[in-house]
Amino acid sequence: MSTQDGPDRERVLEWVERVAAFVSEEWGLAPISGRVLGWLMACHPPEQTASDIAGAIGASRASLTTNLHLLTSIKLIRRCRKQGERNVYYRIEDDAWAKVIRLKLAAFTAFDELAADGLRLGWADQAQTGRIEAARTAIAALAKVLDQAPGDHGLHSCG
Repeated sequence: MSTQDGPDRERVLEWVERVAAFVSEEWGLAPISGRVLGWLMACHPPEQTASDIAGAIGASRASLTTNLHLLTSIKLIRRCRKQGERNVYYRIEDDAWAKVIRLKLAAFTAFDELAADGLRLGWADQAQTGRIEAARTAIAALAKVLDQAPGDHGLHSCG
């Protein structure tokens, strides 16, 4: 990783550890998944081999392979090849964070359906229906904001 125009490697790796802790605590993924995501957000060049990533974050090759497969399968990172090279590279998807938000929104959407079912129970107390409606209003506002977010740009090559 080039450090000419940015923070030194130690500071970057400290930040990567913070990303790992967040991903582990908030999303329930293994810390190594968070380290991979953090590294792929910060590294230069943006495409890295598994060996590059393992060396940077101090991961065993077996553990890294499992987590690269997971992150690839949920489409937060992608595998790619550079023209004329045999190496496989990984890079964070351009729309990775929009995907994360959409996954969270899917959970809120499922809850919205539960709330709609709750409203159909026939409450006599407006305060009870008001609390349920407040949840649905907040979820609808979030969905509206997300609908305005940029989507997949269809970029699937390295460099």
